Amino acid sequence: MPAFRIVPCLDVRAGRVVKGVNFVNLRDLGDPVEHGRYYRDEGADELVFLDITATVEGRDTLRRVVAAVAEVLDIPFTVGGGVRRVEDAAALLAAGADKVAVNTAAVADPALLTRLAERFGSQCVVLAVDARRCASLGWEVVTHGGRTSTGRDALAWIAEGTARGAGEVLLTSMDRDGTGAGFDVELLAAARGATGVPLIASGGGETAEHFAAAAAAGADAGLAATIFHERRVGIGTLKQQLAALGVAVRQEGT
Repeated sequence: MPAFRIVPCLDVRAGRVVKGVNFVNLRDLGDPVEHGRYYRDEGADELVFLDITATVEGRDTLRRVVAAVAEVLDIPFTVGGGVRRVEDAAALLAAGADKVAVNTAAVADPALLTRLAERFGSQCVVLAVDARRCASLGWEVVTHGGRTSTGRDALAWIAEGTARGAGEVLLTSMDRDGTGAGFDVELLAAARGATGVPLIASGGGETAEHFAAAAAAGADAGLAATIFHERRVGIGTLKQQLAALGVAVRQEGT
């Protein structure tokens, strides 16, 4: 079984790392290059960079900042935010990204996923899904950084998006984001049943037990931001705790 991956996330606005709760009340948490270097040295398996206001502001991702972060990394690097065209993805990959994440633009134009996969390969295409619990659907897809309801069933969208060419899913529970209440394991288990591609759990993870629960629910990786940015737990320590809980992880020297 592949090792469960630990993935820090840099939510970036105006070139600075920020974090809030449920995508609002954002606080400045520092320089993305410094964070990238720290996570590389800490043993992160991958790094995700999300330009969280690019779509809302109708602009391209901060390529200069992406390139600066990529320069200090030797781990896989996923970048999202503002990717609306194949050319946008090409520019980010040229700037040093290994994978591109698409969310709002893919909902508006699902064929974008196929065009990206045909140009760069499915392994480069990450379908980012922000999901919120909804009485009528179970979980509804929301876009524009959680600002816009779509009326689209999140599980059906995951199945469609991966069938169209996305090689990985980054699934964020909007209800859990920034709360520290643990990943939405019910959502993760349902998503695991909807697709066979690698699944990254996001939203609410704070303890080793939370990450272990995500792995048990079918996630291949756990993504978090605040606990790592504020240095509440080191990635090496988290991996040791997960190994003690029986979760296979990649540790230094293994």
